[in-house]
Amino acid sequence: MDDDYVLETPLVNDEEMNVLNRKMIMREIKKQLKLAGPLMAVNFMLFSLQVVSVMFVGHLGQLPLSGASVATSFASVTGLSLLKGMGNALDTFCGQSYGAKQYYMLGIHKQRAMLVLIIMSIPLSFIWANTGQILTFLGQDPEISAEAGTYACYMIPTIFAYGLLQCHIGFLQAQNNVLPMMITTGFTTLLHVIICWFMVFKSGLGNKGAALSNAISYWINVLLLAIYVRVSPACKETWTGFSKEAFNGTAEFLRLAIPSALMLCLEVWTFEMMVLLSGFLPNPKLETSVLSISLNTCSAIYMLPLGLSGAISTRVSNELGAGRPHLARISVRVSTLMVMVEGVFVAWLLVLGRNAWGYCYSTEDEVVEYVAQMMLLLAFSHVVDGIQSVLSGTARGCGWQKIAALINLGAYYIVGVPSAVLLAFVFKLGGKGLWTGIIMALLVQSFLLLLITLHTNWDKEVKKAKDRLSIVMVDEE
Repeated sequence: MDDDYVLETPLVNDEEMNVLNRKMIMREIKKQLKLAGPLMAVNFMLFSLQVVSVMFVGHLGQLPLSGASVATSFASVTGLSLLKGMGNALDTFCGQSYGAKQYYMLGIHKQRAMLVLIIMSIPLSFIWANTGQILTFLGQDPEISAEAGTYACYMIPTIFAYGLLQCHIGFLQAQNNVLPMMITTGFTTLLHVIICWFMVFKSGLGNKGAALSNAISYWINVLLLAIYVRVSPACKETWTGFSKEAFNGTAEFLRLAIPSALMLCLEVWTFEMMVLLSGFLPNPKLETSVLSISLNTCSAIYMLPLGLSGAISTRVSNELGAGRPHLARISVRVSTLMVMVEGVFVAWLLVLGRNAWGYCYSTEDEVVEYVAQMMLLLAFSHVVDGIQSVLSGTARGCGWQKIAALINLGAYYIVGVPSAVLLAFVFKLGGKGLWTGIIMALLVQSFLLLLITLHTNWDKEVKKAKDRLSIVMVDEE
């Protein structure tokens, strides 16, 4: 029984309605797991590329490690998060076009995104080229700044590949075609270990080789996905070759891409800011080390709800484009329930392993004990972060990026950052106070997104999707 049949079948009584709803819910769970599983793997492997490079640099000494770590953080804040956020606009455009069966438009949307992101990468590459001077101006250690500047310069080719990669991911994800991404990303990640080893230890390039290995691996991934899109029968209708139509409708794309980038950047910048603020606390070495460990742990486990976030943005956009508001609403409910179950389970594991986790990073008792205390806060924040990730995915699927960006601005910079500073520096809670500020931001963000989602008229969202698609079609003509 397909979804259209379920919606069109005359119902005799409430019991039959309940049976059909249960069937739709089970079918929805299967669809989302089929999407979320590969997306979780893709997100985790892409995240691990930078980590592997820094790990190899760590064997060259403390200064190269510090430089690579700072450069990686700087690159994330000033470039990668921005491009990923802009690429997330394809969740709306490609997802709704696919649901509406406007298949050839997916290729147009992808080309338009590629064009915009390549243009955006040019000024960002100039920022990366001046990383050393910028960090010195901001008061960072001159030696570390110089090392980070060199690393960032050799990472510049990465930024162009990363933007194109996000376009291909959005294009394929909208079609529920995620297995190829998992395969190419898995192959690239394994190859990256070999490339990194050779570039760091055998080529004589040292930390520069690690930076270049990032670029090589990202470009390999992009080329593999581009070849797949070109030759795969699955993309025959959605990719019909390059077209000058991609130059039209750029303004419409930017109207969603810019707030979409702000959605992500406002959140990423806050987490990075907490690590920087920890350097001004008493005993900054301990605080910075523990906050960095907490942020790395948080980022790694966040790949799980991020997969569900990608799945729900696809499901909602597909159903709205297809004109099925009832199934879009069910998708959101199912995804929220699933992420809550995942969040509680992972939080339970964090609490159980809190006393041992610190030993993965340090043998100092002071660090291990502090990490154990932070894990309790991290466990709670993961549950709330998972809920906001799914609701943010819903926002992308519906095209609510402007509203979500305003919510994130208020949650993180009116509530979160001031609360973190107050708790850490005035009430002397240190790193725990900084992370509590993040939790408060996540609570406000989740509450406001949930409030909007609960009061959503899904029939109106279908109409908005149709209007958006008709505007894009007019622009193409």
